[in-house]
Amino acid sequence: MGAGRGAESLSEAESAEPRFIAETGLEARIAHIVEPVAAALGYRLVRVKLSGLNGTTLQIMAERPDGTMTVEDCERLSRDLSPVLDVEDPIERAYNLEVSSPGIDRPLVRRTDFGRWAGHVARIEMARAAHGRKRFRGRLAGVEADRAAVELETPIDGETTVWLPLADIDEARLVLTDELIREALARDKRAKRGKELNPADAAGRVETE
Repeated sequence: MGAGRGAESLSEAESAEPRFIAETGLEARIAHIVEPVAAALGYRLVRVKLSGLNGTTLQIMAERPDGTMTVEDCERLSRDLSPVLDVEDPIERAYNLEVSSPGIDRPLVRRTDFGRWAGHVARIEMARAAHGRKRFRGRLAGVEADRAAVELETPIDGETTVWLPLADIDEARLVLTDELIREALARDKRAKRGKELNPADAAGRVETE
């Protein structure tokens, strides 16, 4: 995707890909408000999180369809979200709005995330046990239909690769490894040369009150 993609709305296919990991309660209500605003600007919602550290912080993680999210993108989304959140007023107390990229050790929330980051190590927690356990750690090995393949660091009953149903995943995120950091730095260097944006830009973060 080109650098100007953030100025375009998402295609029908891009908008239609659901997150298999979704929020509940108040965070779900906020996500319902945020998603159409982000989509109109060409961004996809990754995660909504409310935290009580240093007051109440509303963190919105977002990205372009190609996985990139610059500081300018964060600023743009923050500017458009602020007035909408003011009108909808989902949080009944003062809060800080923080719009950020997913970061290097990013959450995996869509089917395509498992394909895009194949070859990297992830930590996965299941809502429902699979292969007799709920926690897995291993190298992503692709996705097929509604299942993701993981090459385990520790085999289960001699099996080194397991297939996990996406619908049963409670949380999944990349593990910060030297390999992942090297790739992020290499992409950042190419971005500075104007060849591509860094899809793992952990610095992309904007806070407003």
